[in-house]
Amino acid sequence: MARTLALRLHFRSHLDNRILPSLKACAGKNLSSPCLRTPTVCFPTCSSLSPRGVCTTERNPMFLVAGSVRPYQELFPSGSGLSLLHQLTSDEDHNFMKRLASCTSSQQVLRLLRSYPLLSGAAAASILHRLADFKHDATCGLWEQQILLSDVGLNKLCQTLEHDSARLEDEVLVKALLGCTRLYLDPQSHLVQGLVFESQKRLNFERLNVKALCGLSRALFALEGPNSGIIKQAMSQLQNKDAAQWNTAELVAAYSMLATGLGEDGCYLELLNEINTQSLRLVQQMGPGAISEILGALFKLRHKQALPLVIALCKQAVHHVQNFADPELIVVLSALMHYGHSDHFLVEALERHVPKVAFTADAETVTKVMQFFRRWRILSPPVFNMVAESFVYRAEEYSTWQVSQQIAALGVLGYLPPDAGRLFRKVESVLHARFSQFQPRALLDLLYACTLLQRYPLNFVSKLFSPYFMQQLQGEDGSGIDHRVLAQLTQLYMTVKLECPFYDGPRLSPKFRVKSFLASGQSLETPVEPHFYNAVKSALVDLLGAQSYFASRVLTPYCYTLDIEIKLDEEGYVLPASHTDEVYKRIALCIDGSKRFAANAEKLLGREAIKQRHLRVLGYKVVQISHYEFEKLRDKKEVVEYLHKKIFPQSYRLSW
Repeated sequence: MARTLALRLHFRSHLDNRILPSLKACAGKNLSSPCLRTPTVCFPTCSSLSPRGVCTTERNPMFLVAGSVRPYQELFPSGSGLSLLHQLTSDEDHNFMKRLASCTSSQQVLRLLRSYPLLSGAAAASILHRLADFKHDATCGLWEQQILLSDVGLNKLCQTLEHDSARLEDEVLVKALLGCTRLYLDPQSHLVQGLVFESQKRLNFERLNVKALCGLSRALFALEGPNSGIIKQAMSQLQNKDAAQWNTAELVAAYSMLATGLGEDGCYLELLNEINTQSLRLVQQMGPGAISEILGALFKLRHKQALPLVIALCKQAVHHVQNFADPELIVVLSALMHYGHSDHFLVEALERHVPKVAFTADAETVTKVMQFFRRWRILSPPVFNMVAESFVYRAEEYSTWQVSQQIAALGVLGYLPPDAGRLFRKVESVLHARFSQFQPRALLDLLYACTLLQRYPLNFVSKLFSPYFMQQLQGEDGSGIDHRVLAQLTQLYMTVKLECPFYDGPRLSPKFRVKSFLASGQSLETPVEPHFYNAVKSALVDLLGAQSYFASRVLTPYCYTLDIEIKLDEEGYVLPASHTDEVYKRIALCIDGSKRFAANAEKLLGREAIKQRHLRVLGYKVVQISHYEFEKLRDKKEVVEYLHKKIFPQSYRLSW
């Protein structure tokens, strides 16, 4: 027994001396050796807006470091060594890359690596990046460090990358270094330091091209931060190159590099403006990947001067809607919403494409499309109907936020799909199953949208009026609840009291009720358009004889603001606006400009429809003056006659 134990200890000691020297941290090295000293390290994490590698940086103390591994021969019983960085034919390399792209987990990547004893340098670097693609998904196994660190094939790959770094092509060398930072490899490991050392040598010879300089800057920004001397050296060489000669791939590399953090706070603004100018020249040659990468980078940089380029990219995106991968389409739509730009042809392309993929597209893609249509008030029955139908079958796949956002889009547009019954039964099912999982704002948006569509989930609405829910809305910091949220709660409470008279559940505390739904920037009502209002007001003076017979912008006791209010006595005569007694009937004129309707249809938005619905329940006679009717009138005489027929349809009196 003692002899067996001694042999095991000897074998383990021998193995520890052999394992993965490329991933072991360096000690006692000076700056002239391949193991460079590195300061506090920043590590990149890929943003949801960057499907092709646009990264942001965050400090993270978690590194992958060397651990115990099995003997190399266990995975290759024949004893044959793994030959990496081999000169493969283009077909062999293409086949490997295709298989690598099809992997859906880190374990599949490792199995693929073991099945390929010969790899090119580009393929070896691609393996690091493909493993990094799965780093956020715990089910893929990357965060089970023993799985990753005990893989002999990966260890051998890293050793060979380190030893043969001088033989790697420039872009492959930089790609491998960038892959190490994305994998959180120890910045003081032999592999990382060796790649940095080799990159520094080539940088000193000024032999790196645009893509290599951009990739190196990204990697060093992750390792050393923006004040790195190597980054400044690389950026200086990059700025000395003529951006007017760059191709699309080089432009994308520059945008991705700046978006990692180097371009924040206006840094390298001159370079950014130069590549914007060149991108405008080449925009018609760009494919879906380039469009997505550039729009994603501009979005992250919040570059205000980029609107001409954004508009040009949007026009080019119209031709590629059906070719965008799901993450790419998410980036494009997010950037366009940020810059406040849409395009009629893009909407038409989405209307053709989205119904075809509503059942198969990524859940976030479907949600982003609905947010886009909601943002621009676009009523699209083909898209909404198919998304509603897919919701019935796919709701379990959606996060609670995605469920809320998809129904909220329908509520904003005030649109009920044909099979609304099945849709809202599914919504109710989701609420029953996952009520506690909803964040307070998402739950409020969902239930508010249901009431806009005249669907009243009373069992759930009543829970919103509890002190516990109010405490959740205020958040941990106790910063309070903003006006819009309080307005939504108030209107929800008004809805169940006015439209569901049998409701006898909890009441909303008066301290959480607002006095007016109209507020700057956080309004549940759309302010009247001044030009439209003045035209109606002028014609009303002619119709009624004096301005004293009507009141403007009247705040009612029910939180709604009336554009114009007219009071009548019991016999139907118009009373002066100042009268408070003997008022038998009140007429509410809703002067509905274009912003109160869907942008592409003569349909009131949900919040305007519920206002008019509530005013009728409260006893007002609601008269809608719509912009699309008003704009057809040719002169003031026609306007007066139009108002007369609208307000007093049964009266033949043309003067008062």
